[in-house]
Amino acid sequence: MSMTFEAGSRVTLLFDFWDVHGPAGMVLSVFVVLLLTVFYELLKVWKVQLGKPLEQPTQPAFPRPFPPPLHSSDCQGSSAVFASSLSESSLAPTEQAVPTPSPMNRWRLHGIQTAMHILQVTLGYILMLCVMSYNTWIFLGVILGSVLGYFIWFPLLSQI
Repeated sequence: MSMTFEAGSRVTLLFDFWDVHGPAGMVLSVFVVLLLTVFYELLKVWKVQLGKPLEQPTQPAFPRPFPPPLHSSDCQGSSAVFASSLSESSLAPTEQAVPTPSPMNRWRLHGIQTAMHILQVTLGYILMLCVMSYNTWIFLGVILGSVLGYFIWFPLLSQI
């Protein structure tokens, strides 16, 4: 086995039954590897999405709006100013309680995350072994699949 990159159309990928003998088989193999890499990038986005809390906390709410500013003619004494102004404790935003998932849901979520992690690691090693075939076209398929997957799926992270 050659340890340098070559651009031929004959390569064995992963298993003996995935033996490529011609240009049509190479195009199909590059397409399959490209799709596997796009799916790998999708798994990375799904894993981040599952890591987010089930419900995002809402914006902090103030108990009441600020009163209009007081003019010196409106106040007869300092006690009137203190009585009509908001105290420091009422200026602090109130925190809304975020519902925590039940223990059963947490275990289910953790199980799904574990399965996705196993799938992501396995797919990553499969793609690494494809690159280690030292075929230039397969290598370019993995690189282009990664670029395409990142371009398609990572904008979805801003919508999560």
